Amino acid sequence: MSKSCMKRTILSFFILLCALLSVSCTSKAPAEVTLSKETLMDKIKGGWAGQAIGCTYGGPTEFRYSGTMINPNINIEWPEHSLKHYYDNAPGLYDDIYMDLTFVDVFDKLGLDAPIEEFAKAFAGADYPLWHANQQARYNIRQGIMPPDCGYWENNPHADDIDFQIEADYAGLMAPGMPNAATYYSDGIGHLMNYGDGWYGGVYVAAMYALAFVCDDVETIVKEALKTIPQQSKFYRCMADVIKWHEMYPDDWELTWAMIQKKWSFDIGCPEGVYAAFNIDAVINSAYILVGLLYGEGDFFKTIDISTRCGQDSDCNPASAAGILGTMMGYSNIPEYWMPNLREVEDRNFAYTDISLNKVYQMSFDQALQVIERNGGKVGEKDVCIKVQQPETVRFEEAFTGHWPVAMVDVRKPIADAGELEFNGNGVVVKYSMGRDRGYRMPEGDYVARVEVWLDGALSETVVLPLQHQSRKQELYYKYNLPKGDHTLSFKWLNPDPMGLTINSLLVYSDAPVHVQHQ
Repeated sequence: MSKSCMKRTILSFFILLCALLSVSCTSKAPAEVTLSKETLMDKIKGGWAGQAIGCTYGGPTEFRYSGTMINPNINIEWPEHSLKHYYDNAPGLYDDIYMDLTFVDVFDKLGLDAPIEEFAKAFAGADYPLWHANQQARYNIRQGIMPPDCGYWENNPHADDIDFQIEADYAGLMAPGMPNAATYYSDGIGHLMNYGDGWYGGVYVAAMYALAFVCDDVETIVKEALKTIPQQSKFYRCMADVIKWHEMYPDDWELTWAMIQKKWSFDIGCPEGVYAAFNIDAVINSAYILVGLLYGEGDFFKTIDISTRCGQDSDCNPASAAGILGTMMGYSNIPEYWMPNLREVEDRNFAYTDISLNKVYQMSFDQALQVIERNGGKVGEKDVCIKVQQPETVRFEEAFTGHWPVAMVDVRKPIADAGELEFNGNGVVVKYSMGRDRGYRMPEGDYVARVEVWLDGALSETVVLPLQHQSRKQELYYKYNLPKGDHTLSFKWLNPDPMGLTINSLLVYSDAPVHVQHQ
């Protein structure tokens, strides 16, 4: 090799080494960051505003594209008065915000050390509609199953669902630059409704919010926040794949989406999502948040549009992505295109609450000042000094260990005609429906159906099913960790009503997949 070639080789190697060292050095936030109070408030407002805008933008598409992306040729509009429209006509769209507000409100009234039972009572006693893990947790709490048992997977078939992921924003916004503090305020609350990957979704989102206060690079935020998640978890492995595929294919989010779909789209927990295109699992929906953040490249529209176009929970995913980006860029830097619709509702309370966006901006700001001081920072007259935390990994948890869906047995019989149902496996979920025939007259008083479930000839549980859908659990019965083998189920409706109660199907689990051998 000539001397000139050798020099060029050494120079190239030196440039590459410097680049690698630069990436390494900038991958961690500084030990201490000083922000003006004005900037801190601007970022907190940006987080809440981004969440509301992203949720509204994706609202018309929510779960209308399950297992498929939204083609770029399909127009997603941003009409005038869009937030006002949902406030007036479909306030349940903002479940990911009014759930946040419940927790912010308890902290506001009872302080940072509020007992977890107070959060459970506030959440279970609220009038707002809930779904999946939240709905099951509400039912559990009302039946006396308190935290953390109300979110544990053996008591909640939806433990891996997205619920805490969409409502963990509060924790990151109250812990600027402090991902471990965000984790602390995510632990008890996150286990009200989730466990394992379902909890990790909230831990990760909260950590990204926290780091967005002190870092202005999306890739660094995504990678650093992932350090909070145990590497052996499914959640971590999926997020690591998204980061890797983005590096391999930086200009093709649709290819990354397809690879996510191929490798990570099979749900084993949520009974509605098993053997279906529908997927409300935290893992894949968090992957779609990352796709929006990474391929959005710091552009507000691209970020929420790509997260939305990934499909599935396509209002909550852009809400999280836009909230994180809004925190990084600040309220004052969100493009004006989005702001008139937001300003129109900032003084209006969210349904089921007495809290508006303008009110929660201040509540989160006040809580952030307390968390900063509690974690070694200083609050001055005009500035705050934040002791920035390096992310620490939380404990390992895994739901549905040793359980794999092996059959969906169609039943579709009125409960009185279901007889004895047989299955072979180590777990079962009974899916049901309560119907009302034409001409049906509502029973007087607060009717609650009571159903005995008998497993292998012994009474296993007496289920209570309030007539109001939002007050009852989504599955009639579930049981995991049974001895692997043959089992029987039967039911007795103790106080039957003409409305009807139907056993729809049995979701059966075993300890491994079953592969049918065809001749």
